[in-house]
Amino acid sequence: MSSTPSTHRADAALIALRRILRATEQYERDLAQAVGLTPAKLRVLQILSAHDDRRASPTQLAARMGVSQATVTALVDQLDKLGLTERQRSSTDRRQLHVLLTDAGLTALREAPDALQQHFVTGFHALHDWEQAMLVASLERVAAMLNAQGIDASPVLTLGDISRPRG
Repeated sequence: MSSTPSTHRADAALIALRRILRATEQYERDLAQAVGLTPAKLRVLQILSAHDDRRASPTQLAARMGVSQATVTALVDQLDKLGLTERQRSSTDRRQLHVLLTDAGLTALREAPDALQQHFVTGFHALHDWEQAMLVASLERVAAMLNAQGIDASPVLTLGDISRPRG
């Protein structure tokens, strides 16, 4: 089979995809080694820290992360066990539950390496509008080419199911 420009471009595209996957894997290892967290758990801590009172409802967390309530429940269960969050009943409505970032959670957040997706967001925002639109369209096309358009995903760069226990 002869080598064509299209074959070279396909190889270059696959290499770029592999680099993205490897960067994601490396970030997960670095994060786990630094603070014992997955990117999804770190994202929960980041969302909580962005609130003045360091608390949010599970519904708010699920909406911000683009995941189901069940996923948030699993993540918060794991964070509670680590002492990084705790659940509290609302003082105004006892039916309402809030997830609170503990001091230990705030410390873990401060000690964590910069999130991989934050590097992406910073670079993405530096692009012109037309470049952003082109990049989103290209990535959506890649997802479709990989038959991944129906896969539920959140804006957290991680591999696999973000709710599964991994540290």
